[in-house]
Amino acid sequence: MSRRLSLLGLIFLLFSAPINASATGAATPTTLYVSKLGDNSNGSSWAQAYTSIQAALSAIPDDRGGHRILIRPDTYFEAMLYPAHRGAQGAYNELLGDVDGRLGSGTSGWVIIDSGDPEQRGFKSYDWWGPMRAYLKGWSKEHTEETFSCIEWDRWHLRHLYVTGGDGGIFFDLTDQVKPFSVLVEDCVGIGRAFGVGAANCLSRPDEPITFRRCSCWALDWWGDTAAAYVRIENPIMPDRPDAVFEDCVMVSPQCAFKSSNYGFHTSTHAQLTRCKLICLNFSQPQGTPSDGIIQSVEEGKLLWVDLRDCTLMGYKVFGVKVKKETAGEIRYTTAGDVKAYIQFQQEIPPGFLRLGHWPVDIFRDLIPPEPDKSEPWTEKTLIERDLCEISPFIWHGRLCHLECIRPASGGTEADYYLMLRDAETGRELAQCGQGYGLASVIVHDQTLYIFASRWDRGDWKDVTLFKSSDLARWDKRQVIRGENESLFNSSVCRGEDGFVMAYESNDPTYPPFTIKFAHSQDLENWRKLPDSVFGTDRYTACPAIRFADGYYYVLYLEQRQPRWVFETYITRSKDLRRWELSASNPVLRAEGLDEGINASDPDLIEFRGKTYLYYSVGDQRTWMNIKRATYPGTIEAFLKSWYTAPAIEDRGTAVHKFEEKR
Repeated sequence: MSRRLSLLGLIFLLFSAPINASATGAATPTTLYVSKLGDNSNGSSWAQAYTSIQAALSAIPDDRGGHRILIRPDTYFEAMLYPAHRGAQGAYNELLGDVDGRLGSGTSGWVIIDSGDPEQRGFKSYDWWGPMRAYLKGWSKEHTEETFSCIEWDRWHLRHLYVTGGDGGIFFDLTDQVKPFSVLVEDCVGIGRAFGVGAANCLSRPDEPITFRRCSCWALDWWGDTAAAYVRIENPIMPDRPDAVFEDCVMVSPQCAFKSSNYGFHTSTHAQLTRCKLICLNFSQPQGTPSDGIIQSVEEGKLLWVDLRDCTLMGYKVFGVKVKKETAGEIRYTTAGDVKAYIQFQQEIPPGFLRLGHWPVDIFRDLIPPEPDKSEPWTEKTLIERDLCEISPFIWHGRLCHLECIRPASGGTEADYYLMLRDAETGRELAQCGQGYGLASVIVHDQTLYIFASRWDRGDWKDVTLFKSSDLARWDKRQVIRGENESLFNSSVCRGEDGFVMAYESNDPTYPPFTIKFAHSQDLENWRKLPDSVFGTDRYTACPAIRFADGYYYVLYLEQRQPRWVFETYITRSKDLRRWELSASNPVLRAEGLDEGINASDPDLIEFRGKTYLYYSVGDQRTWMNIKRATYPGTIEAFLKSWYTAPAIEDRGTAVHKFEEKR
């Protein structure tokens, strides 16, 4: 997101926020927090945050207004959202994404509300399904639930939200509650099949128009009453002041950018658009399937009045009507300032518009919503190896080297599983060992190489075995960790405060798969399990990489971002291996770009020549995996500490907390 947008956001928060309820004599307003890292207790802080947006909306205590919900940037797979109470005059409730971290969440980025299919089958383009709960019983034979209205969203302020996945984006339908309605939406993205943003089946307030500012509005369908921005106010006669105001918005759709009215409706709407960019992606031929207009009234022209100031339009033609097409000339409009249009060459330009003869590159460029500022710690990311899932780096005689775990994606025989050691720079093979083993890590101590690997056994992984060598030619082998009613997978070892510590991954049936357990050793060969030290007792935690720095044990590990088939690397730390605290800045790594799939897993890291290299695996967690390396310009200690500049969040997914809960 541009600096200009961030500055505007700061100015708005300081000077232009809706009046707080306390200023009007009402009870002290409530601030609630939403974060996937919270403990889902009462929403009173980031640490105690609700983990769903709906939980916070349901906790709004009254209708006095001024209440705030602050949301940590993340993806929230939620639909049919509704608040317990509406706001009040002069005291709007607020639903705010902490897009730049200034509200204390510890990170930055979009708050994404994805209302796609709950079973993860994709975009749910289905009538009356979307981010904002609205429902009309009898709409079709499948619509048998009771009618529900968006009226409780009255006098809410939404900001810094990226809303998508359903039939409507940020769309408020009051269904059977045709009453005065006001809402303020700023710096948001609204994407839907039918509507990107808008409101319908409502009345407006003269001094509190429905307002959208600096929003990116997308509709994805070309059929029916779809529009990037759709507003239908049930005025029996046309008002002389705007019902809805759009400022600095981008509206994009294959059918039309802005629309009002609907089939069989004969009510009037007055809208004002200032500094907006309206793009209809249909530039068909007259004999083809052209759009009815960039700006449309569905039933007849006289039902829409639109004021345009400093706006640019792109599409087949400017105005149109879907039903009574001959009434398009009855659409009332005014223009002021710089109003221009780029249309199909055979179409007439309406009076008051400047006809553009050249492709408006700058307008087309602005189709993409602005990205929030998100500082990355990496100077570069590099593809290291294809068709490989695990690499563990180590330094051997001053050279950076790789331990590669060679194995098929699934199946195979024992001979297909082995460990390969290579020089990282030249690729020269240094040694092979560990036939029938994989999921390995390595540590060098007293000029001796210690490899810890799991044994592949007919489709399962068993125990942890040590391979030890001082010359990479002769290897000593011994089992050091035996599984107990469990399979053992990835492991990692570091030197700690008193000896050495191993983190190893288990599918112990006591907990959800997978869980990270710990063991201690004085000599890297004889290991003692630490039964009270268990991390991830409440969720998927896998692929640990453990390091000790600054008095803490830090563990990089893998989280599955359920319900999605998405995997990200997180960081946690502990002083005693029993109580853990998450970084508020998680994730450390997420899949990005066209070549990383849905996975950033199997982290391992090393410090070499003043830089820290973080190795990780990308892919789909099913059929293909590649190895990448991210470079941090500093020491491992500096890298690990950098993730804890904001207050840490206590993690309750530990054996200690399980024991305390039972007590």
